[in-house]
Amino acid sequence: MPLSFSASTHAGVRRDVNEDSYCARPDLGLFVVADGVGGHQAGDVASRAAVAAIERATEETRGWTEGSPWPFDYQPALGVDGNRLNWALHQANLRLRVEGAAPGRAGMATTVAAALFEADASGVREPIRGATIGHVGDSRVYRWRAGRLDRLTRDHSWVEEQVRAGAMTEREAWGHPRRNLLTRALTGGAEPASEFGWAPLGAGDALLLCSDGLCGVLTDGQIAGILAAAEEAGAACDALVHAANLAGGPDNITVILVRL
Repeated sequence: MPLSFSASTHAGVRRDVNEDSYCARPDLGLFVVADGVGGHQAGDVASRAAVAAIERATEETRGWTEGSPWPFDYQPALGVDGNRLNWALHQANLRLRVEGAAPGRAGMATTVAAALFEADASGVREPIRGATIGHVGDSRVYRWRAGRLDRLTRDHSWVEEQVRAGAMTEREAWGHPRRNLLTRALTGGAEPASEFGWAPLGAGDALLLCSDGLCGVLTDGQIAGILAAAEEAGAACDALVHAANLAGGPDNITVILVRL
């Protein structure tokens, strides 16, 4: 087995409904975390629908190459798996458009963070060189390497834009009342401005995907400390969720840890 993984999700201590969803399909090389937005407007429906659509689209495009009959303009800079993820998020947005038309679902949306490893009919291809990552919203992807945690995605949020513009420090952003104000998400409306990239990986590395129920209450340093102390992926996921709940658990928490 070229990689191992574990996943954990929890409603948190202040929520009755878990609006997060996730997918862990090592046979497809696909790992996804989605955080539903909308509360009473069915954020849980949004995240589940998006994850299902992404999973289906990834399965349907397995084995595709640059020369395959892509249903949209192929973007060479994204590579094959980047285009597959791009198509999958497009399909997820279309699925939300349909689901959002039902009564009581106006305004529902979801964030997405995804990692796609090169795979064939036998599963993840070895040797593993890395993974294509894609995201929209404030769910995150991190890389854990030799005791160091690096964030590979930048939140699509108002406070993140302020930090990048130099108008706010990371410390100021941490406790800002608008830190949960998203600037991008899957809504079922206009095509989402998702971002894609390549994460080089080697033996001993790990990818952490999480919703903001984790990274919104634990600092990157605290997350790194927990990963350093846990010997197994399952123990690490459980410890991360437990720590987020001890820190107040104000939101749903979902984590996936993929180790090479």
